[in-house]
Amino acid sequence: MTRNPDRLVLFTDAVVAIAVTLLILPLVEVVTEIAKAQGEANGGDAPDPFAVISENQPAILSFLLSFVVISRFWLVHHGVFEHVKAYNSMLVRLNMLWLLCIVVLPFPTEILGQFKSDTFSAAFYSGTLVVLALTQTTLTLLVHGHKELEVAENPVTDREIVGSLAFLACAVVAFLLALVPGVRLYGLLALIPSGAIAKLVSNQRERRTPSVA
Repeated sequence: MTRNPDRLVLFTDAVVAIAVTLLILPLVEVVTEIAKAQGEANGGDAPDPFAVISENQPAILSFLLSFVVISRFWLVHHGVFEHVKAYNSMLVRLNMLWLLCIVVLPFPTEILGQFKSDTFSAAFYSGTLVVLALTQTTLTLLVHGHKELEVAENPVTDREIVGSLAFLACAVVAFLLALVPGVRLYGLLALIPSGAIAKLVSNQRERRTPSVA
């Protein structure tokens, strides 16, 4: 049985919005904690607001990183659902798994911000991205060519499929690099060329595909 996807999309957008909001809450709490601590230490003198930035750079950077990651996945998810005319139970399950990864992401983000970067925290964060990318790719492949789910006039393109696969491959590489001592979060740099790789592969496929007269 299939249904109109509007309700599923609205629910997904709401959950993503909450997840993005959760990313910033720890930083908001830090402001109060530092102001209180400095006030007690300085005998009631005005606290130094710059300390909020200088003493929490890892937390701020991890927040920005996860904000970009969630935004990127939401944009891709939004693009996939523009091709969806209905949903079934399998699509719902995959979408819920996708949302689970989105909701979980603030947890490893907080670990990165509060603890010294090590192999575990980097692998935990990168591993979450791998599951998220795998779920995103599976969603894309499920919709592609599915007569009951896909809008016939607006099908999933080969470029979108290649893009999802390229990002998934780069996410796996980033995870493996995170396990290497000394690399850790620098492995996430492997995600940067995913767009260029997808474009290159798509262009090669288009050249090899014979044009229809």
